Amino acid sequence: MSYSTEELQQLNADLRAKSPLEIAEWAVENANNPVVTTNFRPYEAAILFAASKAQKDIPVVWCDTGYNTPNTYRHAEEVIKLLELSVDLYVPKQTTSHRDVVMGIPQIDDPLHKVFTEQVKLEPFKRAMANHKPDVWFTNLRKGQTAHRDNLDILSLGADGVLKVSPFYYYSDEELDTFLAEHNLPNEHKYFDPTKVLENRECGLHA
Repeated sequence: MSYSTEELQQLNADLRAKSPLEIAEWAVENANNPVVTTNFRPYEAAILFAASKAQKDIPVVWCDTGYNTPNTYRHAEEVIKLLELSVDLYVPKQTTSHRDVVMGIPQIDDPLHKVFTEQVKLEPFKRAMANHKPDVWFTNLRKGQTAHRDNLDILSLGADGVLKVSPFYYYSDEELDTFLAEHNLPNEHKYFDPTKVLENRECGLHA
């Protein structure tokens, strides 16, 4: 999808007054091949609900690093069943057990951390996007999460031309709590991302 900077600014201004469900419906109506990605971190049920309401059979790409907590895996199974999601699972090419022996989880300042991030997060994600070839990508980015994300908006265009749609971009945690409660959606906060370590650090998918 091709939009000029001015067109994106106008669309974002127009969509700012819309609800997340209305934003998701607008995106699906203007998409040829939308997908939603998830890692089942906290509040992911909100974006999965909105995207699947807009298009019931929307492909749900789950890139599982292999380091999720038991709580996250149980939460994922609950949400998948509740929303009847069409999940396409992507995992690293090397098992977690094998990597634990040869590399472990490198610290941020270790040169191996870049290799680790490529293996467990970036390569599976690139493989998923290459297979699905979406023109619209639903994600749960929100303002205030990282410095990079503060410069985005509800709609942002990636270098690859894919339109990134973040219906909850301006939502606070409290507003998301209310949204989940209103729609009887579960949440789970015991989540671990081995590539980020720090909550306000960009993981690499969106930078």
